[in-house]
Amino acid sequence: MKKLILSLALLAGMAGVANAQTTRFGVKAGVGLATVSGDDVSGTDKKNLVVPQAGIMADVSFSDLISFHPELLYSQKGLRYESGSNYIQSRLSYIDLPLLLRVKADGLFFEAGPQVGFLVAEKDEVNFPGFISGTSTSTDGTRKVDFGYLVGVGYQLPQGLELGIRYNGGIADINDPSGSSKVRNSVFQLQLGYLFGGK
Repeated sequence: MKKLILSLALLAGMAGVANAQTTRFGVKAGVGLATVSGDDVSGTDKKNLVVPQAGIMADVSFSDLISFHPELLYSQKGLRYESGSNYIQSRLSYIDLPLLLRVKADGLFFEAGPQVGFLVAEKDEVNFPGFISGTSTSTDGTRKVDFGYLVGVGYQLPQGLELGIRYNGGIADINDPSGSSKVRNSVFQLQLGYLFGGK
């Protein structure tokens, strides 16, 4: 909880860094296709997991070309292995804090930056009919803080409505303790947002 409060304070503080800049606040939501990457997580049984994201954002414009764009998002990630009626699925819920730099050109924008995520919940499901089935909500064995990066492109209307697509890649092993085979989050995201105070 202390980390979440610190993240909220950091987001608010950075959004108002200077009186001279134009700062706008907004909301956003979207869906993603989540999986994991790593040395031993390939194969045709690995499937994408459809996951939601939603939260708030700020945009601090330093000029018509460049802005600082922090966000605070509820975001799910995870993986699914499926073969016939058998599957193993892990759904991880995070509070993510991306700190992005945006470069704008006539409505089109490009964005990139680091991200830190705090694990708040986990749901693991196993279904092998006739052999084993069950659900677990324990976060044991999963790293509680995840580090990654975002790169994306989108389009924003003068009124504030925006549509963007991103890749969210992990750089930290999600296993705790970390093993010799690293497993990292990997999510493609499609998001719709609205920044208040548009023209």
